[in-house]
Amino acid sequence: MTDESIPFRTAIVTGGARGLGRVMALALRRAGYAVTITASGPSAQLDATVAESATLPGGDGLLLPLIADVSDPEESTRVVAETVDRFGALHALINNAGRGMRVVSETFNTVPVPFWEIAEEKWDQILATNVNGPFYMTKAAMPHFLGQGEGRIINVSTSAQTMIRTGYAPYGGSKAALEAMTRSWAADLKGSGITANLLLPGGASDTDLLPASPTKQGADGNLLDPEIMAAPAVWLCSPESAHINGARIIARYWDPAARPEDALASASQAHVVGV
Repeated sequence: MTDESIPFRTAIVTGGARGLGRVMALALRRAGYAVTITASGPSAQLDATVAESATLPGGDGLLLPLIADVSDPEESTRVVAETVDRFGALHALINNAGRGMRVVSETFNTVPVPFWEIAEEKWDQILATNVNGPFYMTKAAMPHFLGQGEGRIINVSTSAQTMIRTGYAPYGGSKAALEAMTRSWAADLKGSGITANLLLPGGASDTDLLPASPTKQGADGNLLDPEIMAAPAVWLCSPESAHINGARIIARYWDPAARPEDALASASQAHVVGV
């Protein structure tokens, strides 16, 4: 099957069963994409995402749910291979799967854990998913992107304040590493037709990264609706974003009602290295 014969674009959203990933995956489905989502294991949230996708145009035929550990390079390669086998192509990859500070402590937000008290296996678990995972997934996708001369890589990050906040050492550090990697990838990709950009909510979001609580909120007292990720994610996956490479886009400042270029101007902390 040639890319020209495929009537839809295809994307992978890691960690697409819940939270920000679910929002972005379903937004892409509504935009007409075929979407693969990964999850670390079976769950009611995964079942609900699959069921909602089935109500959209294309039904359950345009969503491929896969159980996979993106911190395993063989699993990442399998996700890409099964996506291309099912849908015939791959146009965009959203590296969203991540592990947060709940891996370290359920009370991290109120009782910070200093870095020297963190168990090595907890540290490794966060870094493996949040840093190695995007690398393995993107490495697996690159032959397909290079072969067609087009591809969109979107890495989901966090606020700069979170990267250096007390008690956030492994999570904040992992996202700082991801941001540096993304800028480096964007430079490597210049002139290839493939882009790498960062997308972040712009504050704590109402997802499972924060423990459930009647007073659930981020460190700044705010809690953002995950739906803010939908519009910028769809645009970044599209052919229309081909001229944006190496940008850092803050979803809370993206106006879905505005022209994309105007929304981009409001939401982007650009570090564009060329396309």
